[in-house]
Amino acid sequence: MNAETAKDVMNPGCKCIESDESLERAAQLMEELGVGALPICGPDDRLKGIITDRDIVVKCIAQGKNPSQVTAGEMATGLVWVASDASIEEALSKMEQNQIKRLPVIENGRIIGMISEADLAKNLPDDQLADFVHRVYAGV
Repeated sequence: MNAETAKDVMNPGCKCIESDESLERAAQLMEELGVGALPICGPDDRLKGIITDRDIVVKCIAQGKNPSQVTAGEMATGLVWVASDASIEEALSKMEQNQIKRLPVIENGRIIGMISEADLAKNLPDDQLADFVHRVYAGV
């Protein structure tokens, strides 16, 4: 099968952290699921952002804040996503432009999966993957 759309390469089904949950709970959920990022969803089940393990360390703990008192919603910034029927090139472009390594995939207003570097590694030719990695990590 040729991967042509974001839906073809994404990791389907992802667990969200609710926006009113603590960063401590987000970290526990990341550990349980073996992931480094979680989509943040509001009470309306709509995507509000993404929180990464690095966000918890840099934007909370390193600043002396208590992760049990800071909510995931407080960390939700710069929402970037791609439609499920978007081309892989569009998904790559959004990731490169925003210097992000994980991209939520949205269908009918709801998150249905995430694209990560591992998903790209499985689905892209080596030269295209190398180019993507260079541009995201080089900060172009």
